[in-house]
Amino acid sequence: MRHNKKFNHLSRKKGHREALLRNMTISLIMHKRIFTTVAKAKALRVFAEPIITRSKKDDMANRRLVFSYLQNKDAVKELFGAIAEKVAERPGGYLRILKTGHRLGDNAEMCMIEFVDFNEAMLEAGATKKKATRRSRKKSTAAPAAEAPATEEAPAAE
Repeated sequence: MRHNKKFNHLSRKKGHREALLRNMTISLIMHKRIFTTVAKAKALRVFAEPIITRSKKDDMANRRLVFSYLQNKDAVKELFGAIAEKVAERPGGYLRILKTGHRLGDNAEMCMIEFVDFNEAMLEAGATKKKATRRSRKKSTAAPAAEAPATEEAPAAE
């Protein structure tokens, strides 16, 4: 019986699943973005986010714990260096999963998993994006006359 076993087994035995998640986490840390299936990405997020949280406090105990999970010195160095600086003030949610469509061979749902703080294009787009209004744009005779001086002053202030 599988009572209280809520994580995705990914159709693999324990050792194979741990090796898969370890290698995917190392690739994610080194490249900041990887393409995989949605099921593997969701399992990876559950595996990797506590490791990233550990990297926020740089001491020997955390480094050894993270190394016991990853078994890769370069990945640990990158995690405690560049990645820890970027995620220092973030309380959680370090990874983003974006669905990219279906794989051609077996129609598996594919996605891209990446660090939230390392995608500069998304960060700039989020900062400059204007909030859309849901109000209707009916034109009345009194409203444009009242708004006309405000629209003329706004460009002059810039």
